[in-house]
Amino acid sequence: MKLMLLAALAVAMPAVAQETPAPQTAATTDAATTPDPVGGYQPSQPALSGTPQPGVKPTFVQAPSPDQAFPPPPPLAKYPICKRGQFDKCMQRGGR
Repeated sequence: MKLMLLAALAVAMPAVAQETPAPQTAATTDAATTPDPVGGYQPSQPALSGTPQPGVKPTFVQAPSPDQAFPPPPPLAKYPICKRGQFDKCMQRGGR
């Protein structure tokens, strides 16, 4: 009986709104201000700049190859031996 009364009170009580906004961390502000070194996936300019005029024929250009659009990063001068759980920018033991 007490359990049912507590459940009814919990449902009937209004929710408490959060008064203060969540604090921003340095990681979120740095990520927003630092540009992506690779270039990212967002186009550098809009596809259309305004409404096209009537009678103008659109021109279609073939997209660049994936190697040109997303070039691989340059190789490192030296790759250290991988530690446990590390898989990037290292080489396996016994590798050349």
